Amino acid sequence: MKTVTLAITGASGFQYALRLLEVLFQTQHRVYLMISKAAYVVAATELDLKLPAQAAALQQHLVDRFKADPEQLRVFGKEDWMSPVASGSGSPQCMVICPCSTGTLAAVANGLSNNLIERAADVVLKERKKLILVPRESPFSTIHLQNMLTLSQAGAVILPAAPGFYHKPSRIEDLIDFVVARILQQLDIPQTLMPVWGRTSASPDEH
Repeated sequence: MKTVTLAITGASGFQYALRLLEVLFQTQHRVYLMISKAAYVVAATELDLKLPAQAAALQQHLVDRFKADPEQLRVFGKEDWMSPVASGSGSPQCMVICPCSTGTLAAVANGLSNNLIERAADVVLKERKKLILVPRESPFSTIHLQNMLTLSQAGAVILPAAPGFYHKPSRIEDLIDFVVARILQQLDIPQTLMPVWGRTSASPDEH
């Protein structure tokens, strides 16, 4: 069972995080989860989803929602400094911040570590493990782009929430799955949400 650290921050796109969490459970992976205060607001605004504020209650809520094994999920509060993700000796091999607000992007790029999400990302970078950031903003300012370049040079993967259309989506869920599939590919987790390019009828040399 692979362990993935998942942080959800206050950018638009809470749907991406929920779908990623669901697929990680379905594929029998363990998740260390953190949700920022702003992400609670986004969940309520975009999905009318009222999530429990306490870590233990949120953990139980999500296990029940996705019918997951309780051993598959641990939820940590923003200042739970004794959690595994706060130290290089206990940090998992990979972390995803999805969606990633530009504020979180800036904090991680500058090593601020003011809360557990930022500290966990800092740990992943310093331990030379995989950090995937999924920003959802438009347009990007020069500051945003500079922060992304800094993180890319430090070894992070910048994976904007920018779904493609070559799979001919017919539902919003298809667009969500496109982004989640790309995240799973970066995590080296086999996925069946999207066909692999070149194995479909829509290859470039057919047009």
